[in-house]
Formats: sequence, C-alpha cells, structure tokens
Amino acid sequence: MEKSQADFTRRYADGQLRTRPLAPTIAPDLDAGRYLLTFDNGLQAQIHVPPGYQRSRPLPLLAIFHGAHGLDGGAVDLASAWAKRHGALLIAQKSHAASWDLLRGAWGVDLAFTDFLLAWSMQRYAIDAARIGISGFSDGASYALSVGLGNGDLFSDILAFSPGFMRPAKRVGRTRIYVAHGSGDQVLPVDCGRRIAGQLAEEEYDVYYDEFDGGHTVPPPQAEAALRRFAKRP
Repeated sequence: MEKSQADFTRRYADGQLRTRPLAPTIAPDLDAGRYLLTFDNGLQAQIHVPPGYQRSRPLPLLAIFHGAHGLDGGAVDLASAWAKRHGALLIAQKSHAASWDLLRGAWGVDLAFTDFLLAWSMQRYAIDAARIGISGFSDGASYALSVGLGNGDLFSDILAFSPGFMRPAKRVGRTRIYVAHGSGDQVLPVDCGRRIAGQLAEEEYDVYYDEFDGGHTVPPPQAEAALRRFAKRP
C-alpha cells in the first residue's frame, strides 16, 4: 500500500474489493491472541487470532469498523470475546482520518486498507468462504452496509449497529443483514435504523431488525444475537 490517496480513489471508485477467498500461502506468524499491528504506511489494525487454529478447519472471518473518532460502542471487545469462544478470525482496522473515506466524500485509502487486510489474513489463514462478515457501529455501520452491499459476493453477512445511512456504489449479491438500533439514540435517531431495515426488506434482502431500549451503543444481547446469526451458514 504505497500509492497516494488519489491513486486509491481512482482504483476503488467503484467501491469494489479485489480480494476473494484464496488458499493460504504464508505460515501464520501470530500465536492465539489479540494484537495491534502497524503496517509500513502507518495504518493500524487489531487482529484477533483464535486458539487452536488448524488449516484443515477454515475460520469464519469478521471485519469490524469503528464509529467516528475510533469509538466502537464496545463492539470490538464483545466480538473479540465471541471470536475466542467460537474460533473466528477478527480484524478491526483504524480509519485513516477521524471517520471513513466514503463519509468524507469518496472511496479511497480506507477501502484499499480493507482489501489489503483481507488479503493479508487469507494469505496466512484458511478462511471459510461461506462465513465472511462485515460489521460496524455508527459511522462504521454505515460504512459496513455500503461496503457489504456492494460486495455481497464476498460477504455472507452485514452486522450494522446504529447506522445512519447506506450508500453502495452498486448492489452485488444478496448478503444477509442484521440491523440493531436503540430507541433512545440521541446521535443517530432510531428512524435511521428503521428506514434502512425497511428499505432492505422491500428490496427482499434477508434482513433482521432488532430495536432495543437504549442509546448509541452496542448492547451485549444484540451483539450476541448478531454474531450467533453470522455463525450459522446461510
């Protein structure tokens, strides 16, 4: 990832990820655990590697996007605990700026970094192609919906917690979608989640809408329900 932001914007203007499931070619160099990795370009990501990995047993993979200014509503801790229990690989990248490239106007460096992280993970670990999920909270949920709907031939599931909008460059595939939103959300009103889920239902996506009593956060029951749904093969 040595190109300029303008190069990334041109390459990813269509919102499409290039990485697709592939057989690993590099021996895993991380033991089981949670790591913060910094790459040569300064971009960072948390990686959770589950215990007991065996190449003969491909892992589910979940990519998580935080909200503005790195806030995640508790989503990464909840997902990490679940991934440890259920044997899933988790990647949680940090945005290049305060929020994601699309929310700043156009696809670019963040989508390119997502593509890089997926390839990095698949080069080292056998991944279950039927269980590759994308998730996010707040701005990250809007980003996950936009990326996931545009790459539904890659992602089996989208897990969106308190999203504000969805803006895929185009629709590809028919991914499953879980949307959760708090009825008392003072940051992104609950009508955002209701509108998104309603539109997806009208478009005949397999969408589950979970409205809870609470604010702008990721409650453990909703996180567990979303992750449980993701773990089941379509």
